[in-house]
Amino acid sequence: MSGFRATVVVDEPATCPVAEISATTDDPIDSVSRTRAGENGTVVEEFGVEADATVDDSVVSDDHEMVPVQSNEREAVYRFERETSSNCACEVVEETGTPVTSVRAQDGALLLSFRTLELEDIAEIVDQLRDRFDGVLVEDLTQDHEEASGDPVIVDRDVLTDRQQEILETAYEMGYFEYPKGANATDVAEELGVARSTFTEHLAAAQTKLMESIVER
Repeated sequence: MSGFRATVVVDEPATCPVAEISATTDDPIDSVSRTRAGENGTVVEEFGVEADATVDDSVVSDDHEMVPVQSNEREAVYRFERETSSNCACEVVEETGTPVTSVRAQDGALLLSFRTLELEDIAEIVDQLRDRFDGVLVEDLTQDHEEASGDPVIVDRDVLTDRQQEILETAYEMGYFEYPKGANATDVAEELGVARSTFTEHLAAAQTKLMESIVER
């Protein structure tokens, strides 16, 4: 049996407190955990930042109180509470029945990792996220194979327009798909001479075409 591992970037995750905090820190937020507290819909989240980073409640739009719970030479850990919400990208993924295995935040964006058995499930998750958020992109997609099996797929780049090909190549060369990112969406858009929203729209369209060619193999 094989399966897929995917990391999806939500470039504009609405009012996610962790994403908003990450926009003010120099380093990405790698350690994010959350749990439901009781039956009243409250979610408790924790995240860690570099020890010398400053976490400012004023940048969080919903005015969540960031409570420090641990600190050492390397990392400071904060905790906050929020209500369950359809504006939470993690909850949108988990509503499809797929657990989120890793949550990271960088430059105001969320990076959500998860596993699925079928490639079609990833396409469904991406569609659900795009229905609610702007700038949703598949950053990483890998397939686990048993040693004795293989499932090669030929991707036809001719399905892309010249502009989509240029945008993909520029984003790749600038390190947009790397983690940590070598460039963010604004950087790539400036290099291409287009608006940030135009870049994310073209990139999403290109990724959709490539994914369709894999799913429909």
